[in-house]
Amino acid sequence: MRMVEVGDKPITKRRATARGRVRVGTKVMRAIERGEVPKGDVLTAARLAGIMAAKRVPELIPLCHVIPISGVEVEIKPASKDTLLIEARVRSEARTGVEMEALTAVSVAALTIYDMCKALSPGMEIEQIHLVSKTGGKSGAWRRS
Repeated sequence: MRMVEVGDKPITKRRATARGRVRVGTKVMRAIERGEVPKGDVLTAARLAGIMAAKRVPELIPLCHVIPISGVEVEIKPASKDTLLIEARVRSEARTGVEMEALTAVSVAALTIYDMCKALSPGMEIEQIHLVSKTGGKSGAWRRS
């Protein structure tokens, strides 16, 4: 096992976007929309948790490099009457990509939604966490078709 050497790679602008969903159910969706979740503002807490998580990836995932993140955005919106869509966009100028940061932001935002709403419905499902696109570096741009 080893951390990949990136010291000789050029610094480039890196971008990554990831998405995921939380199927919360119609009862929980109504409670979120009405601000009636006992723990408080679910979407604000989840966005903040996602941003914080993106900054801590090297502490959470073995062998990930510490990279200077220049920006993180986490957006959460209804995808349907019972499902929330989470999208994270991460930017950096570094020698390695920010895919793990974007994926981690989505994952932790989803877990935060689950945690804040589990008393209302423990049957929620976290689904379809995936990389949507990335740019920068030797391999260039990639976009999910």
